[in-house]
Amino acid sequence: MWIQGCRALVASSRITSAYRLVGPTTTTRFPVRCFASAKDFESAKERLNTLKEDPGPDVKLKLYGLFKQATVGQCNAPKPGMLDIVGKAKWSAWNSLGSMSQDDAKKEYVKVVEELVKSSGGDSEESAKSDSQSSSGGKFKELIYEEKDKVTYITMNRPNKMNAITSNMYFEFVDALEMAANNKNYATVITGAGKYFSSGNDLSNLMKVGGGSMKDMAEAAAVMLEKFVDAFIDHPKLLVGLINGPSIGIACTTLGLYDVIYATDTATFHTPFTNLGLTPEGCSSYTFPKRMGAMRANEVLLLGKKMSSAEALECGFITEVFPADSFQQETQRRLQSFAKLMPISLKESKTFIRSVEKEKLHQVNHEECTKLITMWQGEECISAATKFLSRK
Repeated sequence: MWIQGCRALVASSRITSAYRLVGPTTTTRFPVRCFASAKDFESAKERLNTLKEDPGPDVKLKLYGLFKQATVGQCNAPKPGMLDIVGKAKWSAWNSLGSMSQDDAKKEYVKVVEELVKSSGGDSEESAKSDSQSSSGGKFKELIYEEKDKVTYITMNRPNKMNAITSNMYFEFVDALEMAANNKNYATVITGAGKYFSSGNDLSNLMKVGGGSMKDMAEAAAVMLEKFVDAFIDHPKLLVGLINGPSIGIACTTLGLYDVIYATDTATFHTPFTNLGLTPEGCSSYTFPKRMGAMRANEVLLLGKKMSSAEALECGFITEVFPADSFQQETQRRLQSFAKLMPISLKESKTFIRSVEKEKLHQVNHEECTKLITMWQGEECISAATKFLSRK
């Protein structure tokens, strides 16, 4: 059943392909007429690339059904089996359109896209220009990459999804940290857009990594995770975390690799591994006991204790806590004071401090990822993931 569920999640990614195509976007507005020309339909598919936010599963399914109706006609596919959850949802979305004509389906598809683009501001030329400038020429889709005042800012930018980390974001992080490592800025700052720092892994997205069998997906995910954590281990600049809200899972475990961490008084830190049938990641099996002491680390890693920012400060896990309403101003003051430090001295000191345990951290990272390949395929993880899929 688990493999079927995983394959269903893999299939779910194809919902996106029905309405998101590779190619240049357009910012030209067009009216929805009483009929939909081929040009309107093609333009609508391209314009979905301008959306800043995920429209959600219900809208995706609606667009999938309309796309199939517009391009194929009335549903002619057999109904998927009961274990193919996503396949059934896609089939139902298409089948529910009944005998709607292909032209009417195109017209409705264009209308839905127009409403989405209007509500998100995705067709705004000024907005598109701003996004391009703030995210390094459009290189990043789920991160905002900015360089200003000798500081590199990397912001997880999925606020409506609590900044859940997708497979794409993993790869973008590796690239962003490499860019930050090679610029002239003295520090790299990581934070989250909205009310969350990050809710951790986006399970429904990550389960399609690698495709194929469960073993193939687990091994591919482990390779991706190891490279991601390695990028934090190897980062040569002062690495600063601005924890603006809850930090969960991989977003929390990698904090043990940061040099300075500032948090709001509303932030929390949570690693629910034993609730999910998993084991530690992000070098936390090594960094957490070292940073916060063995007993507190056991509470967090083994018992799934959620720490408040006050508790995290008390045990030495983070650097300082500020009230949420003055968090931005206070952290900017700290960052500005860092600019007075000698940049070469700062970088060389960071390199020396990290070199003492760098090899150890890479070893721990590799061993944690290897263990997770087994855990991801285990009965406990399968059970936890099945419950998650059922809720979804």
